[in-house]
Amino acid sequence: MDPTLAAVLGGVIGAALALLSLGAMMLSERAQRKIPETSDPIVPAGVATVLSVLRSSAVVMGPEDQVLQASAPAHVLGIVRGERLVVDDILTMVRQVRRDGEIRQQDLEIVRGRLGATQYVSARVAPLGSQLVLVLVEDRTRERRLDAIRRDFTVNVSHELKTPVGALILLADAVSEASDDPDAVQRFSDRMRIEASRLSRLVKEIIELSRLQGDDPLENPGPVDVNSIIETAVDRCRIDAEDRDIKIVVKTEPDLEVMGSEDQLAMAIGNLVENAINYSPDGTRVAVAAHPIGDLVELTVSDQGVGIPSSDLERVFERFYRVDRARSRETGGTGLGLSIVKHIASIHGGDVRVWSVEGQGSTFTVRLPLRLEPAPGQTGSSSQEEQAVPLTPTPSGQIAKETAS
Repeated sequence: MDPTLAAVLGGVIGAALALLSLGAMMLSERAQRKIPETSDPIVPAGVATVLSVLRSSAVVMGPEDQVLQASAPAHVLGIVRGERLVVDDILTMVRQVRRDGEIRQQDLEIVRGRLGATQYVSARVAPLGSQLVLVLVEDRTRERRLDAIRRDFTVNVSHELKTPVGALILLADAVSEASDDPDAVQRFSDRMRIEASRLSRLVKEIIELSRLQGDDPLENPGPVDVNSIIETAVDRCRIDAEDRDIKIVVKTEPDLEVMGSEDQLAMAIGNLVENAINYSPDGTRVAVAAHPIGDLVELTVSDQGVGIPSSDLERVFERFYRVDRARSRETGGTGLGLSIVKHIASIHGGDVRVWSVEGQGSTFTVRLPLRLEPAPGQTGSSSQEEQAVPLTPTPSGQIAKETAS
């Protein structure tokens, strides 16, 4: 072959090979650029902003069950850890929605932590585009607990009402059968009055407790003189105390005021004083005191009564709970008094505590926020100057009120 022709052919072949190599490189780069566009779905713009304002726990799931976006409540609720959805039941719903595109909703129980705390949630799962799935989870635990409390309350009320109503029916029959015996009629009628009074009190306290449990804010709260509510509470129980030779000692300090409802606070302290009298032996004493501690005022009611077993201390504020049911029937107790005290203290921004030892007595303490600026022109009551005598028996069982010098 002619050398010139061979050189020309070689050049043409080299140029063709170079063009082929360049085309292959360009195709390879284009393919590489397309890979990330198809492998990782993109969360639509604005989704993160929407999720951040939702009260529900919200999660956006990718095609490989990976978490692409999650709101803060989802992490707090514990359904998301890192890039994983850790609740198997919700993950199953996600896969079903991805498969058929149908929206699903289900109520679930989630067990969290080593202690096995149960949370009740409502999960709603829906498709978001062709590859993404949106998960919305609402925590219903508090609602479930409130429903359980309401059901228990209804059952307890029904049970408690049966006792006095049944007693009244039996007593009415007894009166009818003993119509020829005046003494029996008198005895049964006296008992009917006691049961009717107990029924009336029970209904009144049920209504009061139902109103307090509504968590409604106080209507027209105002400054309340602590000395005044203590005086009202003591006067309410004074006759019962005198009948059993139980002396009430009061110790307060001047210018103690709280914000709230005077009627409700007087009811709370009155319930504590009444309990102290009912569960104390004759001839003993009950002390009522109030003193400031920092920005709080502590109101205490102490007795020398039978005391409360340590196993019952945590339950004494439950509705209808009675430490001694036989004693409650004797005194006409409803089991609602301490629960009412707890709710009144709570809606006034305070709390109530109990200390007790069997055979030595009990002390109930109500702590309320102190009103630091007394209303102009208000002064403490005469009980400000009274000092309490230590709760130790005297031969006569009397309590003298000592006046501060």
